[in-house]
Amino acid sequence: MSYDYDILFLGGGLNYAGAVVASKAGLKCALVEKNPAHLGGTCLHNGCIPSKMYLEAAETIRKAKKGHSIGSVALDMAKLDEEKEMLLSRATAAITRQCARVDIVKGEGKLVAPHTVEVEGKKLTARYVILGTGSRPFIPEGIAYDGEGVITSDEVLNLKALPEKIAVYGDGAIGLEMASFFASVGVETELVWRHDTLLRNAHPMVSANLKKHMESLGVTLTPNKEIRSAKTTKRGVHIVYTDNSEHYVPTLLVATGRRAVTDAVQTPEIEIGKRGIVTDEHFETTLGDHYAIGDCNGKLQLAHAARAEVLYVVRRILGKKPEMIDLEHVVKFIHTLPCSYAVVGKSKAELEKSGNKYSESVVPLSGLPFAVTHDGADGMMIVYADAEGFILGGEIFAPNAEELIAVVAMALAGEMDAATAKRTILAHPTFSESLEKAFLRL
Repeated sequence: MSYDYDILFLGGGLNYAGAVVASKAGLKCALVEKNPAHLGGTCLHNGCIPSKMYLEAAETIRKAKKGHSIGSVALDMAKLDEEKEMLLSRATAAITRQCARVDIVKGEGKLVAPHTVEVEGKKLTARYVILGTGSRPFIPEGIAYDGEGVITSDEVLNLKALPEKIAVYGDGAIGLEMASFFASVGVETELVWRHDTLLRNAHPMVSANLKKHMESLGVTLTPNKEIRSAKTTKRGVHIVYTDNSEHYVPTLLVATGRRAVTDAVQTPEIEIGKRGIVTDEHFETTLGDHYAIGDCNGKLQLAHAARAEVLYVVRRILGKKPEMIDLEHVVKFIHTLPCSYAVVGKSKAELEKSGNKYSESVVPLSGLPFAVTHDGADGMMIVYADAEGFILGGEIFAPNAEELIAVVAMALAGEMDAATAKRTILAHPTFSESLEKAFLRL
């Protein structure tokens, strides 16, 4: 059977990286995206890139408020938004140039039959189909989302002015990062979540110190609260909790996670599970030669994971026999201020649940002059090893933890044991030298 394309990529997020590689290898490729100006997906336009830009700006404001500073500084939100749009425009243009050999098809695509995607009434066929339809914000029942008083990450990263006050509902990455942002730039901020502990799957010492940081930023913490209903009124957003208590805020940011977008799958041969499109370890769906990568497969909602997945799939199609991806070795992090949290491999919670023997090394950063002068005195380096001394994982709470964790990630990829890790000599004065100390204590 002849096809219009060798590979059709449905969704223009990190899928584009696979399309670039495949087209350069000589395959005929199409990338279907309903909004070509949104190439690069949620991460670039409504997620990790603008959020980290905002947090960098907030960090500047936060540091300017230190005791040894003179005068005051405030964030010009309209200017920051303008700078963000310029950055994203340049990035999108660069991605578009990379896709010069790819047919970019504008429109909402639907997989209506094996090897067949329908776009605006026109059917396109391909030998392979790679689904990368991403995810969308999850709005709990009872919350009347309107994009104005009740907003999600889509709107919060497009604000032209700072709200007078904001309540953030949810203690995941989006909730914690945005609570850090708003509090650091002087917005009265409340963080509402359903449990009693922040980062409840992290090491207990990390959870406790993150709580301390949120309080030091001025965030009002409201644990053990679940919203039953929320609706924008003339007085503000009216929130009613399940315990019948009520609350009004000008703005409510709903940060209760994201859900896989699976609407594009309209053929019964592909199974849809509770978390997303079902795939095997090669990211192949229940329909052969049809793959699902990134958020839509429900495995890891991380841009770098999506990129790794689509490149793995393309290399496999090209017959290069790539090594399988161990998703446990993918770095996960939350960029809070002033310390971020990062984890790779096994965490303490996972190790305790497994029941396997392990050793743990914890190095608090308190008391170290460099950590004190660089806002990391509440931080810590934690690494784990198995009974034979091989590195199992690590958790880091420190400024730029997402960068520091790379040392542990590479130790995992190289199947390094503690004896080898102990030979590492890292620079002084830095945060990384405390990671060296953590290896030495295993």
